[in-house]
Amino acid sequence: MVQIRIVDRDNAVLGETEHPSEAGLCLDHVWQEGDCILFFAPAGSHLRIGIDASMLQGEVYLPSGEMAWRVPFGEQRLAYSPSLFDGKRHIITAHAMGKDEAALRRDLARNPLDLRGDTNYYPHCTANVETRNESVFAARNVIDGLRFNTSHGEWPFESWGIGAREDAWCLLDFGREVFVDSMALTLRADFPHDAYWVSACVVSSNGKEIMFDLEKTKERQWIHLGGQNVRWLRLDKMLKSNDPSAFPSLRAWEVYGFDHCE
Repeated sequence: MVQIRIVDRDNAVLGETEHPSEAGLCLDHVWQEGDCILFFAPAGSHLRIGIDASMLQGEVYLPSGEMAWRVPFGEQRLAYSPSLFDGKRHIITAHAMGKDEAALRRDLARNPLDLRGDTNYYPHCTANVETRNESVFAARNVIDGLRFNTSHGEWPFESWGIGAREDAWCLLDFGREVFVDSMALTLRADFPHDAYWVSACVVSSNGKEIMFDLEKTKERQWIHLGGQNVRWLRLDKMLKSNDPSAFPSLRAWEVYGFDHCE
């Protein structure tokens, strides 16, 4: 059973629905700060969720069978489309993915629904630094499914900014063990405002480390991972170019592979 429930800051229920596999809720409500969208499914479920027409759908993994999505407000809204949650009528959907869907090779990192801070669903992206602690430079931006990288700042040019830290790292947690074979990085390419990294390292939860080179380009750059089972990946040892700019940034991180489905 898949359930959707909307609650306000006082946990009062604003709307709810359920379905064996495909739940859909149409809600007439002007979003208020503190509103939260809750999803429930069997533990270990994969759901394909739609939050709003102006936001890409996301595939999420729920280890506990629960997911809480806080409606963004204030400065947090800058990393999303300006039209997100406008108006008073909203459609929220949740589709339970079958084993055949989860076993398909795809971008396992992509999750437009990722939020900053602690979450109870995956994939989830965190880092040891985010420029000025601003949402438009948060780690979660690199897995939002967008690759617009010729500017910086508000949507759709949000990115992961490192605040000129030389020891910056970014961690992508899948929430379960998956098989991965390759990944693609899209650097922010707002040159000459931006610099870039000439090399970096990807560390796997299994202890494997792969060093790779990067170029000054707005295109995706592919890195082969050799085929391995991982719970998480971490970008580390990122070496900045000698450009005058102090601002290398990452726009998108894609990781390709599949789930192990019995």
